[in-house]
Amino acid sequence: MRIAVIGAGGVGGYFGGRLAAAGEDVVLVQRGAHGAAMRKDGLKVLSPLGDFTVPGITCVETTEGLDPADVIIVTVKSGGTDEAAQLAKPLVGPDTAVISLQNGVENEDRLAAVVGAEHVLGGVAYILSLIEAPGVIRHGGKMQKIVFGERDGSRSARGEAFLAACRNAGIEAELSESIDSALWSKFAILCPHTGMTAATRMPIGPIRDDADCRAMLLAAVEEIIALAEARGIGLPQSLHEAPLAFTDGLPPDTTSSMHYDITHGRLLELEWLSGTVVRLGRASGVPTPVNDFLYAVLKLHIDGTPADKSA
Repeated sequence: MRIAVIGAGGVGGYFGGRLAAAGEDVVLVQRGAHGAAMRKDGLKVLSPLGDFTVPGITCVETTEGLDPADVIIVTVKSGGTDEAAQLAKPLVGPDTAVISLQNGVENEDRLAAVVGAEHVLGGVAYILSLIEAPGVIRHGGKMQKIVFGERDGSRSARGEAFLAACRNAGIEAELSESIDSALWSKFAILCPHTGMTAATRMPIGPIRDDADCRAMLLAAVEEIIALAEARGIGLPQSLHEAPLAFTDGLPPDTTSSMHYDITHGRLLELEWLSGTVVRLGRASGVPTPVNDFLYAVLKLHIDGTPADKSA
C-alpha cells in the first residue's frame, strides 16, 4: 500500500515509521531540520514497545511529481490544514483515502473543500509522542491507536485495506462506522485536558487530584458533551456516565501537546480546540463558560510568547 504522511512529527512520524518498518511504501512530507535529518539518516523511533529505525525512508518537502497514494494521512497542527490540503491534492487518485489524524472536529471539512469530500475519512489518534531531536521520535507510554472511518458510516474496501495495513504494522486500529461520534468523543476529552494542563503548566495528575481543578475539568467536558448533542452528534453512553474515565486512566505525569508548546514558547493550537468550542457554543446557543475561560487566558500566549503589555 502506498501511503503518504503529511506532517511527520510526533504522530505522523510514529505511525508512518511503523507502517514503513512493516514494508508499506511510505513517503513522509516534512520540512525543516527534522525533515533534513530523516533524508540524511533515516527515521528513528524510541518506544516502550521497542525502538526501531527506518534507514533510507523516503522524505520529501513537496509532493509535486509524486505518484498518487492509496492513503494520505494528515497529521499537521490544525493551523497548517489548508497548506496540507494543497500538498495532498497532487497525490489524490480516483480512490485515494485522505485521513485526518489531527486534533479538532473541523479539519475534515477543510480538507474536503480542496481534495473532494468523497476522498476524506475522519480519524482520531490516541498517542503521546513528540520529536525528541531532528530525525528522532519519542513515544511516551504504550498507547498507540488509530480510529478512522468513512463519514457516511460505510465499511469501504479502502478502509478495510488500511485497517489491515495498520494491524500488520502492530498498530492498534479500528474502522469506525460512526466516526463523527469518535471525533467528538475525543474532542470532549482533549480540549479540557489540553486547556487545563496548558493553563496550569501542570500534568494531569495534580489537576484531577485537586477537588476544585477536577470540578473545573469535569464542567469543561460536560459543556462539550452538551454542545455535541445540540449539534446532533450522538456520543457513547459511557462518556455521559463517566466523563473523566479516560482521564483518570492516564499516567499522572501526562501533559499535552499544548502544555509542551506553551512551556517552549511555541504557537498554540488554541483556535481549533478551545476556540472552536467557544465559537460553536455561541452559534448553537450552548453556554460554555469554563471553555470560554480557558480560551481567554490561553489566548494571551497564542503566538508563542506572553502578551506582556507593560513592556
